[in-house]
Amino acid sequence: MAAILSRSFAFGAQLGRLALDTLLPPRCLTCEATVEGQRQLCSTCWSKLRFLSDPVCACCGTPFQFETVPGMLCGECIAAPPRFRKARAVLAYDDHSRDAILALKHGDRTDAAPAFGAWLARAGAELMADADALVPVPLHRWRLFRRRYNQSALLAFGAAQAGRLPVLADALQRTRNTPSQGTRTRLGRFDNVQGAFRIRPGREKRVRGKRLILVDDVMTTGATVEACANALLRAGATHVDVLTLARVVREGAS
Repeated sequence: MAAILSRSFAFGAQLGRLALDTLLPPRCLTCEATVEGQRQLCSTCWSKLRFLSDPVCACCGTPFQFETVPGMLCGECIAAPPRFRKARAVLAYDDHSRDAILALKHGDRTDAAPAFGAWLARAGAELMADADALVPVPLHRWRLFRRRYNQSALLAFGAAQAGRLPVLADALQRTRNTPSQGTRTRLGRFDNVQGAFRIRPGREKRVRGKRLILVDDVMTTGATVEACANALLRAGATHVDVLTLARVVREGAS
């Protein structure tokens, strides 16, 4: 009986998806092209994305132009080791990935989050196998009020569903509504977010002794995730890794 009910449920769900696709033809997550199923990219948009893979810096995940030995670090991580243990990203942040990310971040394309979350889980499989929970980078309450959702939290829940990890959605708190990082220098970005994050009161026990993964949409200089990692480590986290949908690739990397 249970098997019959399971097949009936699956058949009903398939019919529901077919009806939805008929009434609302699925659109590409980046452009308006029609695609075969919900939460997909068209072939044109897919071909333009630059997915990151080995060889990369063992710490920050920036790609190398050449084959390397296991555990090799980039010059920046050797000169100034970051507070996080490892960082990995799905995509290089460029003109093509920017469209998809901005659609999620500012264009209400929250339907993209489950698909992007699955990408994160694949790119960060090594990190997630050694983690206790995911922690999204928080928005300040006023920015959250205006945007209505935190894209980093949506990505974290999407990755958690694929990787079967809990999400500590309210572990971190943004204490200052910091100005945009967009036009700032590297040093200016670090100054801008210094002291801007803390553990939300009453959540200290949830991070103490835990192996955590910070989740964000884009990593540029690493200033934001460094500030968040500092807050988590001060609260007693065992280590902090970073997982982002995209990262800026330094000139000369590939």
